[in-house]
Amino acid sequence: MNEIKDKSVQAFIDELASKAPTPGGGSTAAVMGAQAAALISMVCNLTIGKPKYAEVEVEMQSLLEKSEALRETLTGMIKADVEVFDRLMATYGLPKDSDEEKAVRGEAIQSALKEATVVPLACANACAEAIALSRIAAEKGNIGVISDAGVAVMAAYGALKSAALNVYINAGGLKDKAFADAKLAELETILNGADAAAEEVYQIVKAKL
Repeated sequence: MNEIKDKSVQAFIDELASKAPTPGGGSTAAVMGAQAAALISMVCNLTIGKPKYAEVEVEMQSLLEKSEALRETLTGMIKADVEVFDRLMATYGLPKDSDEEKAVRGEAIQSALKEATVVPLACANACAEAIALSRIAAEKGNIGVISDAGVAVMAAYGALKSAALNVYINAGGLKDKAFADAKLAELETILNGADAAAEEVYQIVKAKL
């Protein structure tokens, strides 16, 4: 089966709307994050080489390298989310007739839930990075495409909050409370200041329009 990243936008949206459990919100968050990174790259590409922006040439080239690496990371997370969720769903289908089967099933579910907590947490972290990178694009990018830096930060912010929801729901099902609490603490660190940071970039862009 083709990876989601290799399908058309229409095919992806159709699959989202279907009865199939994947792709779902986690994959959507990764797509949104990848789109944010791509828009940052676009602003860079339309700034680099322009005489008017010669002073920020080196910085924009550096930003482009970072945004492209981030785009690759987030694109890979689309598949990762589908795979981990499919594994989780498979564990719920394991036999549970005997006490031994119930025990095996329970352990498998918990193991899959841990994975399903870690994957969106990584996505959230990447999206927070996209918010930070979008600020540079908004402050120094080509004014002709500055609104795209604004769209980038909004996409990254939406992706971050969306990924966070997936961390919350999966961590909530964990019996290993120490693990769950540790991952939730990591998430709160990532989220800390994100609301203000996204709004600041939005306002920087808006002021230039």
